[in-house]
Amino acid sequence: MRAPDDDTLLFFAGHSEALGLYQALEELLFGSFPRVNKRVQKTQITFYNSHVFACVSFTRVKRKAELPEVWLTLTLGLPVPLDSPRVAVKCEPYPGRWTHHFVLGSADELNGEMMAWIRAAYTFAEAKK
Repeated sequence: MRAPDDDTLLFFAGHSEALGLYQALEELLFGSFPRVNKRVQKTQITFYNSHVFACVSFTRVKRKAELPEVWLTLTLGLPVPLDSPRVAVKCEPYPGRWTHHFVLGSADELNGEMMAWIRAAYTFAEAKK
């Protein structure tokens, strides 16, 4: 596992318990795709190739009582809406672009189904020119 950079450590300063979950996701993204860039901002960490395909944040998309003890919100942009109970919130901010928010509570949730959705988001972002 890669050591987190200073900006990432600063982002997780108030949520250090979620850093391991984030690192599992980051390792998966950088290990699975040929072109991944990362930008750490104040409220989110953005992953992009030609365009943004995934973001990690602490945006609360479920009621506090429904959140696991340790959690992250993963946001993916896809060309179609997903019909899955794993999707916490979805919306279509632009025609043909669906934003999906998922609450991740453990690295086990980064399974084949989630990876297929991440791959679809990566491909969708790569195709936009």
